[in-house]
Amino acid sequence: MPYRPRSTLEQWRILQAVVDAGGYAQAAELLSKSQSSLNHAVAKLQTQLGVELLEVRGRKAYLTEAGEVMLRRSRLLTQQVEDLELLAANIDQGWEPEIRVAVELAYPRRFLNAALAAFYPLSRGSRIQLIDSVITGSTEIIQQKKADLVIAASAIIPKGYLGEPLCVTRFVPVTGRDNPLAGITELDQNELSQHLQLVIRDTAQKPLDNVGWLRAEQRWTVDNFYEAIEILQLGLGFCWLPDFMVEDALQQGSLIQLNMKQSSERIAAISLVTPKEETLGPGSKQLRQLILAAHQKS
Repeated sequence: MPYRPRSTLEQWRILQAVVDAGGYAQAAELLSKSQSSLNHAVAKLQTQLGVELLEVRGRKAYLTEAGEVMLRRSRLLTQQVEDLELLAANIDQGWEPEIRVAVELAYPRRFLNAALAAFYPLSRGSRIQLIDSVITGSTEIIQQKKADLVIAASAIIPKGYLGEPLCVTRFVPVTGRDNPLAGITELDQNELSQHLQLVIRDTAQKPLDNVGWLRAEQRWTVDNFYEAIEILQLGLGFCWLPDFMVEDALQQGSLIQLNMKQSSERIAAISLVTPKEETLGPGSKQLRQLILAAHQKS
């Protein structure tokens, strides 16, 4: 037999009102109900549960020890129902229940996090899905419209799509302080290609093998920059990494920036792309504006 609740949401809401208002008379005035109806609702709730929730002393109602526990749990229950009903109303009005945001790993997340913090009070219960993407993985997501918003390297945005500029990420070649490369005053690209290179895995189903500096014959592929940093700090290999990710490690000396004869940095412009502009929901539009605003403030 399926479980059938013995109590109702209305009974729990009445209990909460009685406690918050400090008594039956005050709660009756707030709820525009008679005091006797509130008394009856709470008494019936206690009988149905077989637990005493309130005791009246003088004109004021006080929670019992069991009542305190039950009240806390009831607030979670009624809030969840309110959120559920609000979500249903938002869906009916076109406010999307889920917003998917694909984010290039080389993008400084502090801007997105600031936008998400500002978006949360406005989110109307919408879920946020953050998807990590790398290089041509972002291209696939845009082409296949797998996300509402895509933060991607401008260079890989496919034809037919426009990106709104966000920022520029500077990549620098680094190695661990115990790696022999750290002691070389000046390196040329040919010399660097003889050493182990750490690269970040392209998240595309059919990745290109000619994107980025990949001249080294010996390469180890990892899933993200943090894995690469841990390996570098063991004294193994070198890697081109976003400067904002290695700033602390460079200051502490656990990583060393390589001194190149040629260009010692790579620049990647980052843009915000809307793959399905024509069907973009109001929540996604709101979040897009907040992401752009976060960069304008910097």
